[in-house]
Amino acid sequence: MTALVARTRVALAAWLLAVASITAPSSHAQTPSGTAGPAPATPVPPRPEHLTTLSAPAVLRELGALANADVLTLGGNLRCGVAVHRIRYATVGAAGEATTASAALMVPVGLDRRCRGPRPVLLYAHGTSTDREFDIADLRVQKNPEGMFMAAFAAGGYVVVAPNYAGYAGSTLGYHPYLVADQQSQDMIDALGAARSVLPVPAAALTTGDDARLFITGYSQGGYVAMATHRAMQARGMPVTASAPMSGPYALAAFGDAIFAGRVNGGSTATFTMLATAYQRAYGNLYSSPDEIFEPAYASGIESLLPTSVPRSVLQAQGRLPADAVFSPFPPATQYADVTPATTPADLAPVFARGFGPDNLIRNGYRLRYLRDAEANPDGGWPTTLDGTPAATPTLGLRQALRRNDLRNWTPTAPMLLCGGRADPVVFWSNTQLMQGYWAPRAPATARITVLDVDSAPTDGDPYASLKQRFARARRLVAFAAVLQGATDGGARAVAEAYHAPLLAPFCLAAVDAFFAAQ
Repeated sequence: MTALVARTRVALAAWLLAVASITAPSSHAQTPSGTAGPAPATPVPPRPEHLTTLSAPAVLRELGALANADVLTLGGNLRCGVAVHRIRYATVGAAGEATTASAALMVPVGLDRRCRGPRPVLLYAHGTSTDREFDIADLRVQKNPEGMFMAAFAAGGYVVVAPNYAGYAGSTLGYHPYLVADQQSQDMIDALGAARSVLPVPAAALTTGDDARLFITGYSQGGYVAMATHRAMQARGMPVTASAPMSGPYALAAFGDAIFAGRVNGGSTATFTMLATAYQRAYGNLYSSPDEIFEPAYASGIESLLPTSVPRSVLQAQGRLPADAVFSPFPPATQYADVTPATTPADLAPVFARGFGPDNLIRNGYRLRYLRDAEANPDGGWPTTLDGTPAATPTLGLRQALRRNDLRNWTPTAPMLLCGGRADPVVFWSNTQLMQGYWAPRAPATARITVLDVDSAPTDGDPYASLKQRFARARRLVAFAAVLQGATDGGARAVAEAYHAPLLAPFCLAAVDAFFAAQ
């Protein structure tokens, strides 16, 4: 029993997200929606900064501190050392303003043939962080396990490019353009161009370059960014070998409607703050003053609150951000009592309920305006399946912005894996289902889109059967540990709190590793 508990604790430490052609980037072309892309930023020499070099055994040891074999299969075939660099590059903000950002560039080194010569590039988009100093190139494990997982891909033979995004890690932008599809995809493309411009890097003991194969992946926010990047590159004619978005909020318009309809996801006080203030900077039409959306207790200073170097727990203790309460516990009108909070699906009802309470973030009057707009201009995919597309003519500024950034407006031509879990309380599985439903009647017969729910039962001939079985075992271990510590709900809350990260992410990464290897 002691060993079982210890293994569970290791599993819970597995993934601590604070909840990614061989040329420089192409010209900023038209976006898929037909709007003009951001203006070119002023060129900045990448100037790679060598931070450290890890041997393959060192990477394996660090991975061992993050997860054991029951939780993580990635890292079982590492043969390369990893030279870790930080690069800086020019990009743009949400309104097209010139700025800078930084990225990790991880290069395989060693004598094995997979560690030298031209190598495939893996472009990775990281998950949500409220820490303005977050730097994926910093491989101090307790702070940055996500970076160490990327080092594992580099130790397996990929050249890894992992942007920190504008607004983080020394960026000159004073905010982060959270889930602004045009900006975030351009940020990724700019980082990729900067990395390719410096390959091979001098610190690599043996020449390692780019063989023109490009794989794109990312988790959570990064899952969305990865898909938006694939979309943008495809629209510009830039080759993508394959992509694998993981647990991302792709169908943003429907996701927003579900949240305002009482299905409040975990972590919404921070993510909504980042989203609304980013969209206001991008489009300028969400509000005239922040207190039109935010309660007066939070409106002052909310536009510059996140990301920050102040821990979220301190912000909450200072009364600058509520812990969980997005909405008032009182319905904005009597007809919305049954969704204040929502109670279906039943397994997520406790998560939804935590999003309602006193000292809430969003004004009840604004919630009412949103709900009435959603009724008058319904989404085509949620809650009722119509044509599967976002609402055509929403009138509320926020719903217009969500529609503009919803990814239900394209079809990939390169292979894609969509990975997630059906009980994810942070990014609902419905996002993946909505993309699947949108593509079903629209994708050509040659499209190769694979959808993986690691929390589903294995079927006959299932190539992911072993992965699903290990996920089920890890989920039971989390619940069992919670019961041992006195939980009276069978460990349900512990599972919900661990589900998105650390529980789900390593299994999706293992699936991505196998999927890319097969391309």
